[in-house]
Amino acid sequence: MSKRQSLRDLQSRLAEKLEAAKSGAAGTAASWLAVDANGSKFLFPLSQSGEIYPLTLTHHVAHTKDWFIGVANLRGALFGIADFDGFLRNAKPAPRPVQTLSDVRFVTLNASIEMNCALQVDKLEGLRSVTSFKKSEPPETSSPAFYGHVYTDLNDAKWQEINLQILAQQGEFLNINKL
Repeated sequence: MSKRQSLRDLQSRLAEKLEAAKSGAAGTAASWLAVDANGSKFLFPLSQSGEIYPLTLTHHVAHTKDWFIGVANLRGALFGIADFDGFLRNAKPAPRPVQTLSDVRFVTLNASIEMNCALQVDKLEGLRSVTSFKKSEPPETSSPAFYGHVYTDLNDAKWQEINLQILAQQGEFLNINKL
C-alpha cells in the first residue's frame, strides 16, 4: 500500500510542478523535461512531452530493432516503447544495474503528435527553464534533424535538446522492422 501511495505522491508532485510550469508561477516558466539516458543529458520540450510512467511490463515484438523494447499497456492504451539511448546508438539498451531500475521511466509523446509511443529513459532530472542555463549553441551540422540547441547549465553540464515532433517523423525512428 505504501508503494502505491508513494507513486500517487510522486504523480501529484509532478502534476503540481507541471501546472506551475505552464502557468509560470515559479518565475520563468519551465520549458523542458530534463532526462538522463545512459549518462547523457537531454531536454524534452514540455509541449511535446506526454505522460510519465514508471517502468512497467513490456511485451517483446519479434523482428524489431534492438532498441525497440516492445509494447506496453499504459492506462488502457497500447504504446510502443523505444529505449531512447539505444535508438541514438542504434543498439540494444545498455544494461542497467538492478538498483537503478526504480528510476527508469517511460515518457510518452504528447497526444498532439498522434503517435502512441514512449521513450524509455534512465532517470528524470526535473524541469528546466531558460534561466537554468548560462549558454546555448546551435546543433552541429552533422547532428540528426531532431537535435535542437545544446545548453550548458550553471555546473557546465551539457544538455541536448530533442525535438520530439521531428523525431516522431524520422524514418529511422518509424521503421522498427529489423529485417
